[in-house]
Formats: sequence, structure tokens, C-alpha cells
Amino acid sequence: MATRRAALPQSRAPLSRERVIQVAGEIADTEGLEALTMRGLGQRLGVEAMSLYHYVASKDELFEGLLDLVEAEIDLPGEDVPWKERLRRIAISSFRALRRHPWSSGLMSASVRARPGRLRVMEAMLGTLRTAGFSPDDTDHAYHALDSHITGFALWLASMNLPDDISDLAAGFLRELPADQFPYLIEHVEQHMKPPPPEGNPSEFEFGLDLILDGLERMLPRA
Repeated sequence: MATRRAALPQSRAPLSRERVIQVAGEIADTEGLEALTMRGLGQRLGVEAMSLYHYVASKDELFEGLLDLVEAEIDLPGEDVPWKERLRRIAISSFRALRRHPWSSGLMSASVRARPGRLRVMEAMLGTLRTAGFSPDDTDHAYHALDSHITGFALWLASMNLPDDISDLAAGFLRELPADQFPYLIEHVEQHMKPPPPEGNPSEFEFGLDLILDGLERMLPRA
């Protein structure tokens, strides 16, 4: 008669700062940042919460590590790419990274630390503007216009928390609007009820981004 073997303990990846932050990111992505606690993170990793402080000194440091992960996803094209296209690619890559992690835009807006990932992106954008010929003053204004569009648009979308299909929501909203008082608002809501634009057409984010970049291009001769 065959004897039953004792169950072997499941192998577990060794604990490290990288693993702690990676699993914290998984929790934030699937359950929201508000669900991320040191106790819950410890349980997910199979350790006591106090053990985590060996790898991250505080929850704020954990949050900074999460932002580092997000910013590591941002693609920086080579310096041989024309300035306008390079800024466009950086902006779109940054925006998509924030949208993949909806909690990150709010966290990034509140962060004041000089993180390596953040510095990498800032230097690329500022350097692109300066080498294109913009003055230090115009570079400052241009950078903040681009950065606020990227982070602000992502933050706005995250705060709206709208379903993928807003048809029912929009229809209910329209029923409450007197057509004689709000004709243009009704027209605006109806635009949101249309099917998404064909692939290749600019998104709402890209539409605003291109307005900024086109405006910067017109400034360049006097920069």
C-alpha cells in the first residue's frame, strides 16, 4: 500500500524591497490605493507587518517606491528624434503609464520628493526643449504646460471613475436637462454618447497635447 507523502511547504520568493513594492503595486492596481495597508501587504507576502519596515522605512517610502515603478514604464525616445515628436511620445507614454495605474496620478500630484524616475523624465523633457532652441523662460513655461496636461488629464479621468459604456448614465443626465436652457450642454453630452473614434484618430488627451505642441512650435522662432 502506498504511503502518503507529507505535503511540502510551498516555495516563496525571497523577500526584498523590490518584491515588497511589486506586491504593493498589485494590491493598489486591483483593489485601490486605499486598500493598501502594511498589515494587508504583510499577509499577502506571508510575513508580519513589522518585517516590512526592514525594506521600506514607512508607508510614505512605500508610496515613493510605487511611483518609481510607474515612472520606470515611461519610454524615452532617443535624442535623435525631432523635438516635437520626442515630447509627444514622452507625454503619451507618461499618460498611458498613469492610466494603467489609476491611483498613481493622485499620488504623483502629492509627491514632492526628487525620485530618480521623475528626474529622468524631467531631464529628458527639459533637455529636449532647450536643445530645440527654447529659452530657459520659455522652457519653464512649456514644461509646466505639458506636465500639467499629462498629470491633470490622468487625474481627472481617475476621479471621474466612469464606466466604459456611459450611454445609460448620459441618457439619464439628458432627461434632466431642459433643452431650451442648455442646448450646447446637451450637444456636448451627445458627443460623449457617440462610438469611439476610428483607430488612428487622436484621443481627447492627444488632441489637447497637440494643441500645446503646435503652440510651442509657433513660439520657436522667437524663443
